[in-house]
Amino acid sequence: MKGFDVADFLNALGNPFLLVGALVTAGLTVAGLGGGFACGLLVALLRSAPSVIAQRLAGGYIWFFRGTPLLIQMVMIYSGLPQVGVRFGVLGSVLVALIANEAAYMAEIIRGGFLAVPSGQSDAAKALGLSRRQTLVLVTLPQAARIIIPAIGNSVNGLLKATSIASVISMEELMRRSEMIMQIKFDVLEVFAAAAIYYLILTSLWDQAQRWLERRFNRAYRAGPSAIAPAIEQAVLPR
Repeated sequence: MKGFDVADFLNALGNPFLLVGALVTAGLTVAGLGGGFACGLLVALLRSAPSVIAQRLAGGYIWFFRGTPLLIQMVMIYSGLPQVGVRFGVLGSVLVALIANEAAYMAEIIRGGFLAVPSGQSDAAKALGLSRRQTLVLVTLPQAARIIIPAIGNSVNGLLKATSIASVISMEELMRRSEMIMQIKFDVLEVFAAAAIYYLILTSLWDQAQRWLERRFNRAYRAGPSAIAPAIEQAVLPR
């Protein structure tokens, strides 16, 4: 077995084929985050709804997608659903699996953020005449966001690395393209090292974005009630 070859590592690192795989991984992560947050918010609202049926449905969804491996979920969507007449392509199967799985984790993160907001805030919004939607958008979400951003940051890092599972159904993301290069050149250590560098770059970029978001929401929080008062007044006062 040959040793680590620096030249082969640099060639793999600068390989456009591998770079495209890194961009695909980044795109899958962004799509999984956006879709997972939107669906997770819906599940979190159902989990906190007055209806017992809605709570149990949301709880069952979270129980299933958090309790089974993403690999099994992805294979079931790609290979199992066509047997009952529901078909997705490779990209569609990956996105559905990533979003559905991420939504289960996001739902609990968001619900935890909601629970951390003092109930008096909602009571005050109700007293001002705000609707449930206005209370959610203007009062609850801005305060919960400051609390949930660190947890979301950890979840995104996990999501980014979980995209590598898509290689099992031939999605040509970073890991799959790394394997394809290795099958041709047999530079296992060098190609894996290059892929690791790309993953580190992507996670580092997200780390900077997370720090910016934390500063942004902490600044609004430190500003106190006066920061959200204009928005509430605009929503409540007649035009």
